[in-house]
Amino acid sequence: MAKSQATYSKKENEKKRLKKQKDKQEKKEERQANAKKGLALEDMMAYVDENGNISSTPPDPKKKKVINTEDIQIGISRQEDIIDENPVKKGTVTFFNDSKGYGFIKNTETQDSIFVHANGLITQIKEGDKVTFEVEMGQKGPTAVKVSKV
Repeated sequence: MAKSQATYSKKENEKKRLKKQKDKQEKKEERQANAKKGLALEDMMAYVDENGNISSTPPDPKKKKVINTEDIQIGISRQEDIIDENPVKKGTVTFFNDSKGYGFIKNTETQDSIFVHANGLITQIKEGDKVTFEVEMGQKGPTAVKVSKV
């Protein structure tokens, strides 16, 4: 005589599956019983009050604010290109690697760290040197060019 193929865990899994299916059917029947079909348009409307909150009551017309459409800005206002009167800036070399040919200069006015490449050097520099330079936009951000020791 052969043993039954249905093990305890298979029976338990089948019970769980049937219970889940039964619960789902009960929820469906409950939703259908409580459904509010044929509601009036006013019952389905939602309003936004002056603070931006959703409510079921229409807003008070006395609190209505008039906004001029020309005053609405979408995005940010465009900045004018800033033309620097003195393009030559001063700074200190914080790091420079001669073998790799690049480093960084700290601007004395803004305390920004600006990348410098050996191709942008007029005179040789090393760490701690006071330098003058001009800033140009490189591929990855501002780059110091025409760098010379003070």
